[in-house]
Amino acid sequence: MSFIEGIKEKARENIKTIVLPESMDERTYAAAEITLKEKNANLIIIGTDEEIAAHKGNYDITGAKIIDPRKYDRFDEYIDKLTELRKSKGMTKEQARDIMLKDYMYFAVMMVKMGDADGVVSGACHSSANTLRPSLQILKAAPGAKLVSGFFLMVCHHMDPAVENQTFVFSDCGLNQNPSPEEMASIAEQSAESFESLVGKKAKLAFLSHSTHGSAKHADVTKVTDAVKLTHELHPNLVCDGELQLDAALIPEVAASKAPGSEVAGHANVLIFPDLDAGNIGYKLVQRLGGAEAYGPLTQGIAGCVNDLSRGCSAKDIVGVIAITAVQAQVLEGDRK
Repeated sequence: MSFIEGIKEKARENIKTIVLPESMDERTYAAAEITLKEKNANLIIIGTDEEIAAHKGNYDITGAKIIDPRKYDRFDEYIDKLTELRKSKGMTKEQARDIMLKDYMYFAVMMVKMGDADGVVSGACHSSANTLRPSLQILKAAPGAKLVSGFFLMVCHHMDPAVENQTFVFSDCGLNQNPSPEEMASIAEQSAESFESLVGKKAKLAFLSHSTHGSAKHADVTKVTDAVKLTHELHPNLVCDGELQLDAALIPEVAASKAPGSEVAGHANVLIFPDLDAGNIGYKLVQRLGGAEAYGPLTQGIAGCVNDLSRGCSAKDIVGVIAITAVQAQVLEGDRK
């Protein structure tokens, strides 16, 4: 069974309700049709009758709940709650109403906040900022989270046979431009938890660099080694090492030469990138040239399940992220009990 089919199977064990606010994008309906047929989640699509008719095409979305915010029976409650949440920023009821009618992502996130849905998937035709801003304003960071970060689940098929793992977490590939050592340590903790909850294996984290164990000297390398030291101090339960070059992190033969004795080198399944440039370029190279499935950017550290999409995503990618979001919602539900 493939990784994503396993995720779908988990999603079907405890069906969750996922909101799709991008009713203006045909890929939403293509993904909804597949999700509903496979019964991976209950779906809510936000839009007016006119918007749905204009963009649905011939896709069968029977079973999806279509919600027009203007006609929603709890809309006034949403307005009151959003006004309360944003009162320190001077938001009025009129502004709350307008923003939810003009930007369905705000309405979708409010559905999670108010307990009417379990998660949101968006970003096929909106930027990450437009997807995540409402989440941070309404749901905010999870208790104890020092930051919110973004990761990709990478399922690799056409790989060097020396690489023992097929499924990886790449972090941070979506949010934090140039994380400090402290922020990298937090990203590492979150990424290990995400990997273990979704993949079901022990996380082995490699902090990546152009240097392996002191082979180069530079401030960028020092940042990574400082992050590793902090991670060991703050999260001694994590199995991590760095700084490591990518080949040392993944290939046992290279690891034996460059990082002998490392518990992680040659066996890494969670890759912590030194900055957003490296992370974004890295995941797209693996996806576009290596033929990997890339799911994300998925979020971690938010007090709710909201996931972004690459604007280059396919309907199949959306189906996968919907299933992943449903499983994250299951995990969150379990944590709250």
